[in-house]
Amino acid sequence: MRWWSVANFVSNAGTWMQLTVQNLLVLQITGSAAATGLSMSVQAAPALLISVFGGAAVDRWPRKLTAAVSQALLGAVAFVTALMVALDRLDMASLMVLAAVTGVIATVDGPACSLLGNDLVPREDVPSAIGVGALVHQAGRLTGAALAGVTVGFLGTAAAYAANGLSFLFVASVIPFLRPARGAVRHVAATKDRGANDTMSVREGLAFFARRPRLLALAGVTGVSAVFGRNYQLTLAVLVTGPLAGGAGSFGTVSTVLAVGGIVGAVLGARLRRPSVRVVGALAAVGGLLQVVAGLSPSLAVLLVMVLPMAVVESVSDTAGTAVLQTDPPAHMRGRVLGVWGSIGTVWGLGGPPALGLLMELAGARGALIAGGLIIAGTICAGHLLRERRAAVPRVSPVANLETAA
Repeated sequence: MRWWSVANFVSNAGTWMQLTVQNLLVLQITGSAAATGLSMSVQAAPALLISVFGGAAVDRWPRKLTAAVSQALLGAVAFVTALMVALDRLDMASLMVLAAVTGVIATVDGPACSLLGNDLVPREDVPSAIGVGALVHQAGRLTGAALAGVTVGFLGTAAAYAANGLSFLFVASVIPFLRPARGAVRHVAATKDRGANDTMSVREGLAFFARRPRLLALAGVTGVSAVFGRNYQLTLAVLVTGPLAGGAGSFGTVSTVLAVGGIVGAVLGARLRRPSVRVVGALAAVGGLLQVVAGLSPSLAVLLVMVLPMAVVESVSDTAGTAVLQTDPPAHMRGRVLGVWGSIGTVWGLGGPPALGLLMELAGARGALIAGGLIIAGTICAGHLLRERRAAVPRVSPVANLETAA
């Protein structure tokens, strides 16, 4: 698990470095912010369309081999991009194609690597392992964003892509030496006798998700939070530079506090022993109320005080939700469930920012934060009360009805 965490940190740092550099590269090629957003959407779009098939593949194929091959392929794409940049052969069309290929590979790589980490610890330690993974992700994100500017400044854009390619190869070289922990949930790849075909496997995943109230509730909580909150890089940027009359430096401070809060939340999330949808919902509701208070902040100092607990609560909620998602289904279904979740998450990810942007156009930055926070907290509370009310209704069995009639 220590080796896996080190490998993931290196890979995350490389990935975030490449994402940062890619945005700058698109701006350099086109000079258009819209084109930058389009490149990000092109890379995310495959998850919306084929993530369910990627999850089914993870359930069917040997997990270590699947993760190693997908990491190697991602490294190959990064090296091809680096070569094209170095030779000055990269245009917008080829960049979009490479981004789409990366997105396709990621539909398999994401669930494979997530579930592989769970195989390395005993069953009871899986929530903690997921928390460690969240911490590694946050640390890699900070490191990668910081390295992007340094690498481009001293070595050039091609070097940043090449470094990311090396980070993927490092992960691929570590995977063969990983061994499942004693007491871990063992994954057995599906054989031809277990499933009729890939389509049927996908249908099983969709049906399982649809019949699981816990997973549907988790999707609802995550969806309302993603649409009306969480996009703090958008809402807080407008709040800081608008009503609070701050500049880029002030927003940089807010972003740093958000990152620190995310790391603290990941550490706290790793200590959860029994994560549940109830915990996720409660944390999301608290986060919505904190968002309301942040929207009412009269100064940057007050906002900074509120931003830290907002980020902590969001990070703990995310860690708890991921733990539920990866431990609730049986072992042989988890890849397909993660595939379904990838499609759902892409819908929220693509639809959330435009919806929030429209809300800010109508109500301003403060109004969007306040209204969004109230919608999150109110929706979750209403859902909880409805569930409690249904649970309180006594269920009369058919036998009892017959006895009463008699």
